[in-house]
Amino acid sequence: MGSLPLLLFLLVAAAAPFSDGCGITVYWGQNGFEGTLQEACATNNYKYVAVAFLTTFGYGQTPVLNLAGHCDPPSGTCTKFASEISFCQSQGIKVLLSLGGAIGNYGISSPEDAQQVAAYLYDSYLSGFGGPLGNAALDGVDFDIEYPISTLHWDDLARAIAAYSTPGRKIYLSAAPQCIIPDRNLDVAIKTGLFDYVWVQFYNNPPCDYSGGAASLIKSWNDWSSLLPAGNELFLGLPASPLAAGSGYITPEQLKSEILPVIRQSANYGGVMLWDRYYDVTNNYSPQIVGYVCPLEVGKFEDFVISQVL
Repeated sequence: MGSLPLLLFLLVAAAAPFSDGCGITVYWGQNGFEGTLQEACATNNYKYVAVAFLTTFGYGQTPVLNLAGHCDPPSGTCTKFASEISFCQSQGIKVLLSLGGAIGNYGISSPEDAQQVAAYLYDSYLSGFGGPLGNAALDGVDFDIEYPISTLHWDDLARAIAAYSTPGRKIYLSAAPQCIIPDRNLDVAIKTGLFDYVWVQFYNNPPCDYSGGAASLIKSWNDWSSLLPAGNELFLGLPASPLAAGSGYITPEQLKSEILPVIRQSANYGGVMLWDRYYDVTNNYSPQIVGYVCPLEVGKFEDFVISQVL
């Protein structure tokens, strides 16, 4: 029988080249049939959850949170999620508020507007002082900017939000650009280097998603990997079901055999992002890949480790 120290050494060796933050990101909030936020976090399949979406903000507008059939923000029923957010965070899961989405009325008109929106986000979602989601203090903000009033000033908003970080508490930033380079909305913002996580949408864009085969997708991944500033983690954004996007779906087996073994070699590899929780539930996607996304669980180590224990 192999010794426990040897087993621990093997597990540490397997994990060493990868980020501690490696994992699966999932978007939650756009389908009332996807289950609760706490149910999503209780699966232990996710490292990050993006609560989607704040669909109206900027240009002096009153911000609007849209969580589909989950709750009604104006009547205060979304505050019930404060305890669920706390549960997720207690499991080591970072919960971020996602801005934008494919349908909305949002934009940033000026650096001053960026400051005002950032102050609203901090006071209402990041501070724990109370807001549409109750007294939860979310871990950060996600930029899913797809339907712009203007493509300008997203870098100003990123800087304004990041300024709320303190030595004792970091406010995390993530971005979800399209896979076409440069992203028409977020290119300048991403180049600031302020985004801790960049989960690129490798779907709905056949020139750079799996529609063109593994080689085409991997080339696009490598282009993004080279583009990101140092310290930013890159995630492979995928539809969790063939019904979740117009193109780019990869079966779990194809992902595990053709794609993950290659992209995991990137120094800035962070994991996989899935759109979205509803499609993940209906297609049972994340349970099939979670053991292969991150290094500690990579299958190629399993047989050897087991052989040392038995």
